[in-house]
Amino acid sequence: MTTSTPAPQKDHGRAGRDLKAAITSAVVLLAAIFASLAFWKPAFMFIVAAAVVVAVWELRKGFLAKGIDLPEQPLMIGGVVMVAVAFVWGAPALVTATAVTALAIMLHLLRRGVDGYVQNATAAVFALIYLPFLGSFVALLLREDGTARWTDEVDYGVLGVVAFVLVTIASDIGGYIAGVLFGKHPMAPVISPKKSWEGFAGSAVFCVAVGIAVVTWLLDGDWWVGILLGLIAVTMATLGDLCESVIKRDLGIKDMSQIIPGHGGLMDRLDSLLATVAPIWLLLHYLVFTR
Repeated sequence: MTTSTPAPQKDHGRAGRDLKAAITSAVVLLAAIFASLAFWKPAFMFIVAAAVVVAVWELRKGFLAKGIDLPEQPLMIGGVVMVAVAFVWGAPALVTATAVTALAIMLHLLRRGVDGYVQNATAAVFALIYLPFLGSFVALLLREDGTARWTDEVDYGVLGVVAFVLVTIASDIGGYIAGVLFGKHPMAPVISPKKSWEGFAGSAVFCVAVGIAVVTWLLDGDWWVGILLGLIAVTMATLGDLCESVIKRDLGIKDMSQIIPGHGGLMDRLDSLLATVAPIWLLLHYLVFTR
């Protein structure tokens, strides 16, 4: 009787991923995002709501590795409602919906009994803030009123989302290129061994350059706001990536799932976006949209 030996995983070198699959997946996702923004703004909210649902499913799957059972349905339903009310009624409605959803989740968990209640409720509220609450700031960004001053046909909200996506992507691209080419000094070897200070420097350069470009050309704002945008994006994106790495290490998993070829799970792509969107909305709202 012979036993089969599992095939060794393909070594992707310093890139750490299947670059061809990763680029293809990224292009498809970005095409869906920009197409929805170009043709009908609310369509983008369906994409955000779907992302929240998938991310909750992934996080619950990961938490089960530690025996933590997130209440999946209340989190998904509440998350979709939070995205919707944020887009329609704004920040006060988002805060209210978040509070109501948190209470509803805690009441829902009463059905499971006393054992594990504090653990599951705490994890559920964490998931609520980490996923749908932070994700709903994309809806706040998209609902910004007014039009860009250089044209009467382009919506501020759409441009704000485009700026947010581009500057966050710049962090990933700059860090990836600089890290692969020059990375020698690990930033956090225990948490994320492949993340280097050289990669962070590359992220900073790319983010600031793209930040200045999108603020001055797309939003007709001041160049120094673009610098602030880039610095905020690179700092928060890096922290978001490190936090998700800590979560995965604590759970003992490599990726949240394998639904995106070349990237792993959706959460593995959303980590930096979730971390950057709230401060970016705050910055653009007060220094560009309402000045």
